Amino acid sequence: MNATLAKFGYPGTLLHETAHWCVLMRPQQVTLGALVLGAKGDATALSQLPAPAFAELAGVSLKIEQSLARFRPYNKINYLALMMVDPHVHFHVLPRYDGAQELAGVTFPDPGWPGVPDLKQAPQLDDPQRLTLHAALLDAFRASG
Repeated sequence: MNATLAKFGYPGTLLHETAHWCVLMRPQQVTLGALVLGAKGDATALSQLPAPAFAELAGVSLKIEQSLARFRPYNKINYLALMMVDPHVHFHVLPRYDGAQELAGVTFPDPGWPGVPDLKQAPQLDDPQRLTLHAALLDAFRASG
């Protein structure tokens, strides 16, 4: 695994894994159900990914969208490939909601809705809340086939 995946909590935040990709629960929940879709390996540019990784991306993105819809219906979904601080190829996957969501006693607004998400705003989760969220997301990923 690369340092970017480790920074986002791999393997503890893992929800789904394929030959070329890992889907992780994003530690900072900008919106409820925020994920990181990270490429395995050392690619630091999209063009450096092997062709099979691109082929696999269609299935992984479908799995993400079906799982997030099962977890909590969203209005839109954003895939952000920023790679400014964390160099390895990854996307921040943000389900977007037209209203605040609640889980485990925490309110998750969607800063910036309906425009650009505000990545600097995220509710602070304690360990039990984080574990509850991870379990709920994992259940949704497992149930989506």
